[in-house]
Amino acid sequence: MNPLFPLERAALFFDGTFSEPRLAHPECVAVDAEGHIWCGGEHGEIYRIWRDGSKIELIASTGGFTLGIAFDAHGNLYSCDLKHAAVFRLNTATRQLETFATGSAQRLIRIPNFPVVDAARNCLYVSDSHDQKAPGPGVWRFDVLSGQGALWYAEPMHFANGMALSASGNELYVVETFAHRISKIPIRADGSAGSKEIFLQNLPCLPDGIAFDAEQNLYIACYEPSRLYRVRPDGHMDLLIDDPDAHTLCHPTNCAFRGTTLFTANLGRWHITQVDVGVEGLQLL
Repeated sequence: MNPLFPLERAALFFDGTFSEPRLAHPECVAVDAEGHIWCGGEHGEIYRIWRDGSKIELIASTGGFTLGIAFDAHGNLYSCDLKHAAVFRLNTATRQLETFATGSAQRLIRIPNFPVVDAARNCLYVSDSHDQKAPGPGVWRFDVLSGQGALWYAEPMHFANGMALSASGNELYVVETFAHRISKIPIRADGSAGSKEIFLQNLPCLPDGIAFDAEQNLYIACYEPSRLYRVRPDGHMDLLIDDPDAHTLCHPTNCAFRGTTLFTANLGRWHITQVDVGVEGLQLL
């Protein structure tokens, strides 16, 4: 399969190799209401990069390892942390960082990987990767006001990873990295999880992060090999960009839109990549 775009279509948005503060192995990326780019670091850092890529700021740190991040409509940033097995909430105005959720009274989150805000239902979904080798549950759901929640989708998944809500808000798409597939979980009228459906399977990569554009094309960032795919609503998949040298795209993990530009984190290096895909992205807050 030949890529639709030449590799030159991808470019470094911000190179943190020698920046101060240093940007080390970002796993996640998100865009705030002003267009600034946020990402995390290998020691629990939460960074803000100015919208023009001219400056990086260390806003907060958990002292752990930052995985997925997501904004709500009020500017709060939710951060999944691998070391602490917790979801943190950052008030970006005051820079106050607090533990938001660690699970429920019945069980704890094992590997909180990626958060998705569902503003219509006032809740936060969090994927739990469980274990690299052993499938397990699943997806959690927390009330954004109280932080109270429970395991929402309890069936086994094979390393639940990146997630995205459909434009209707009635389906949650979930990457199952080590199953090489992307699943879809219907959200019932009462907010409960429906039966999982397979959206894509037998992917020729290890999928990690996903994001929708306004035409409901799904973009997939692949940790290995280093490439991006675009999937149409009917399921047809194209290879968008491939980087066989893993340099401009280096084990891309999470991805996020700002306008027609798709930003990707690169867990294997020290930079954020940008790709103009020519289609506006969805901003579901």
